[in-house]
Amino acid sequence: MFKTYFRLLGFAKPLSRYTIPYFVFAALHALFNTFNYAMIIPILNAMFNSDGGFVFTPIYVLPEISINEDGLNTVISYIYTHVFGEEFVQMKFLAMLGGVLVCMNLFSNLFRYAAAMTVESLRINTLRRMRNEMFAHVANMNIGYFSNQRKGDIMSKITQDVMVVQYCITNTLQVAFRDPLLIIGYMTLMIGISWQLSLFAVLFLPIVGLVIGRIVKRLRHPAKRGQERMADLVSVVEESLSGMKIVKGYNATNFIVDKFKKINADMSRLILSMARRQQLASPMSEFLGLTAVAIILVFGGSLVEHGMVTGAGFIAFVAAFSQITRPLRSFIDQFANINQGVAAGERIFTIIDAENEVKDKKDAKEFEGLKDSIELRNVEFSYDGERKVINGVNIKIKKGQTVALVGPSGGGKSTLSELIPRFYDVNSGEVLFDGVPVGDYNQESIRSKMSIVSQETVLFNDSIEGNILMGRPTATHDEVVEACKVANAHGFIMESPEGYDTNIGDRGTKLSGGQRQRLSIARAVLKNPEILILDEATSALDTESEKLVQDALTNLLKGRTSVVIAHRLSTIYNADRIYVIDEGRIAEEGTHKELLEKGGIYAHLIEMQSFS
Repeated sequence: MFKTYFRLLGFAKPLSRYTIPYFVFAALHALFNTFNYAMIIPILNAMFNSDGGFVFTPIYVLPEISINEDGLNTVISYIYTHVFGEEFVQMKFLAMLGGVLVCMNLFSNLFRYAAAMTVESLRINTLRRMRNEMFAHVANMNIGYFSNQRKGDIMSKITQDVMVVQYCITNTLQVAFRDPLLIIGYMTLMIGISWQLSLFAVLFLPIVGLVIGRIVKRLRHPAKRGQERMADLVSVVEESLSGMKIVKGYNATNFIVDKFKKINADMSRLILSMARRQQLASPMSEFLGLTAVAIILVFGGSLVEHGMVTGAGFIAFVAAFSQITRPLRSFIDQFANINQGVAAGERIFTIIDAENEVKDKKDAKEFEGLKDSIELRNVEFSYDGERKVINGVNIKIKKGQTVALVGPSGGGKSTLSELIPRFYDVNSGEVLFDGVPVGDYNQESIRSKMSIVSQETVLFNDSIEGNILMGRPTATHDEVVEACKVANAHGFIMESPEGYDTNIGDRGTKLSGGQRQRLSIARAVLKNPEILILDEATSALDTESEKLVQDALTNLLKGRTSVVIAHRLSTIYNADRIYVIDEGRIAEEGTHKELLEKGGIYAHLIEMQSFS
């Protein structure tokens, strides 16, 4: 627990930037707040002129002040003397006390506000750093990481868990400074009034802390479980909204709603269980505090009777004692929040501590561009370490060549294409660029020379132009238009309501499959890459759209080193080399003509396509 807690505090660095001003503001708030209650004594004494109470004596020079009722009376007399002179008038005196009380309260709340704003600054900056680090770490993880994680769980950690953790960090300042300083201030006032009554308070308060501490201690486990159920809830929502067409198509609305309700009910039970314990702490401390006040009334009454405490002093003591339970209760409540924060922090660190399986070497060099060839040499690969998806593949792609990968679905074609940009590291064998292992290059420098147009078109909830600019953010509008013309997308874009500024909706749902694919191709065209990977790039296009795009792809492939995965003859028959991939191995290789003459798998695939 403590290790997680101190790691969370690391997000608040430099902590001294906040702790030092907070300490000053909290100390001044405690000082002036304590004076507010100390002022009860001279006010009551002046109003009721009680025996042994306030007696005015002109004071022009302050003597050494003692922290008790006499010391307070000395200070009050000193102020009155300098404001009104030596003549004592009760109404003037009460007016002065009222003015002092207003000033004390003003300064108390002013420094309270300053302390609160210091905490807010800490909270907001901590939240920003934490989310930045988490999202950056997730964004830099290898592709394989996302295959093993639920998106909803990641989203929950970055949003919900961070919201819990931020208060764990900010509450540290209150636990360390504000509440203890207020307790010290009230205790100082109480001891100054009566050490006998204060001794009782010192003996009683730990009992309150012990009782409530046992309640708080049991919060951590349900807090962690509650965060996990929240992650499940977000996952269900994310998956349902993403797949709503399937949900509706299979009449599975009730199924998905029932699943949501079940998780929501479980999470609600956990939150209620936590709230029951957490909310019990406040009334319990209030009940125990009131019980103590009742006892003090009896004990304090006897002290007043024997002249050991003045009536005004006793009332001020009771007021201070009733207030000391507030910072004590707050102090304990903050520990409850810190417990919940630590539970959420443990989930956050599962993201931050996740190891990236595809790492750059410390001395990784920049890839300047392909000079000779890309080679896959004796490559073997498995996703789970057991079943080989790629088994002993050897492929060489000369600069400027177009190589096609064909074969039955699930044979390993897409996996091979993902090894080239190093989305995954091979288990054995090598992927070489100009004879140099791909791992010797910086990943970003490799990918900066590539464009990938995949079977699954990925677009974002942005304008048409915003999606295309992802290929090259510095491109001008005219360059975007030219890229769209090459991809035969300019026509339908200009027919859209706002042209290039038209929002395409979540995942591009406002567009047809063919339109989405042409935007993806336009994005690749804009980047103007040296190396091009087309993974079923025309799979989402109808016959008419395919004709529009095919010429664009042919122009795009010229002079580039390309890997094309496709089933359609129109996309692959002009390839310099065709590899037939079956069950992770190269079953056949050659040109279109050579493979047809062999009469093997490739010829069968072409025959089936022609038949269909």
